[in-house]
Amino acid sequence: HCFFFYTGACSALKLTVPSHTIHGIEGQPLHLIVNYNFNTTASEVQIIWLFERPQTNPKYLLGSVNQRVVPDLEYQHKFTLIPPNASLIINPLHISDEGNYIVKVNVRGNRTIAASQKIQVAVDVPVAKPIIHTEPSSGVVELVGNITLKCTVGKGTRVVYQWMKNGKRLHAGPNYTFSSNNATLLILPVVKEDIGNYSCLASNPVSAMESEIIAPTIYYGPYGLRVKSDKGLKVGAVFTVDIGEAIQFDCSADSNPPNTYSWIQRADNTTHVIKYGPYLEVISDKVAQKTIDYMCCAFNNMTGKRDETHFTVVVTSVGLEKLAQKGKSLSSLAVITGISLLLILIMTFLFIWKRYQPYKELHFFNINFLSFTIDINLNIMFMFSRPETDYRKAQTFAGHESASDDFGIYEFVAIPALAGGSRVSSQTVPGSDFISGQDMLSTVYEVIQHIPEQQQ
Repeated sequence: HCFFFYTGACSALKLTVPSHTIHGIEGQPLHLIVNYNFNTTASEVQIIWLFERPQTNPKYLLGSVNQRVVPDLEYQHKFTLIPPNASLIINPLHISDEGNYIVKVNVRGNRTIAASQKIQVAVDVPVAKPIIHTEPSSGVVELVGNITLKCTVGKGTRVVYQWMKNGKRLHAGPNYTFSSNNATLLILPVVKEDIGNYSCLASNPVSAMESEIIAPTIYYGPYGLRVKSDKGLKVGAVFTVDIGEAIQFDCSADSNPPNTYSWIQRADNTTHVIKYGPYLEVISDKVAQKTIDYMCCAFNNMTGKRDETHFTVVVTSVGLEKLAQKGKSLSSLAVITGISLLLILIMTFLFIWKRYQPYKELHFFNINFLSFTIDINLNIMFMFSRPETDYRKAQTFAGHESASDDFGIYEFVAIPALAGGSRVSSQTVPGSDFISGQDMLSTVYEVIQHIPEQQQ
């Protein structure tokens, strides 16, 4: 920046301030910082501070020549100057100290150069915590009344007001109107959506305070009336329950204040109130199927509005049928389980018997048991008959006394009798229960493997 001589020529003296407008707090000191420098040899440096209010002439506050301060006696205890520093300290600061402060620096050397700056000082009082007043304080009915919110502070200068709803800044809208300084908020008309937490933020250049939260009382409803149950199947407005089952119904709606509820039963083209309150318990009777019509009515005594909903309860015997089917399933399962356990016991017994009986007795038991198996599965063996010549080859059976000679793996096959009354002969096995020369069938014993091998 270039500053000027009184003659208007460009000077080498530079005079600077951080800001041309400074806000101070009443009762606290204020420091007006000023910096200056020059590039000439100076024999004398003069600093002067002046104060002016609007529409008045500047007043001398104090000054200095080199290191000597010359104050105005009226202000000598209020203003401080410490040369060669040109900054001014005001302590304490009062509202009356608002105005323009002019600093002037003169430097005398080969010639005199000068520069000046002006600083505007605003003195503010910190705001107190604001308070909100609500009119009316008792609450209003939606779409009928309106609400006025007023924000006031006990002290503070140049206060700016801002309204908040649920922590967010509130702007003007179709039903929101603000006063010129935003200190008053008018909500007209009031609707349910206006319910919330309102607060007022009061601030000025040196402070900011927020009020306590206030929630205006708004009466509305009933809205969204519905009936719910603790059990049963719901399809639309029909509840299906089983015979003998108790079901509890809950009637609810969004409303302020809470609604009063009444339950109405419809039968034979007539209706009558059966209960008051939000809950109704219905115990189905012992009838195969029955249909009952109900109605729940909700009433708000502040808004004067009411709403109602209809529903039907159908009692069925589905539960008993399910119980009978479940019993049948359990009976079938028990029979199958018993048969399975019996077969396991028989197999276990046979295994132990075979393991601990002598070979001869084992041979005897095997023959009889397998014969019994042939008789049981006879019809199945008919489907897998073999040529007669193969069975005749399989009839060779060597009689002997040693049980070890009979040890081996046998295949038992049943074949039908030959046409024309002929039958396949079989040898009688000692100790077996097979009867040779059966009427319709013959038994053939074919040795698949013989262990140990015997020498003829």
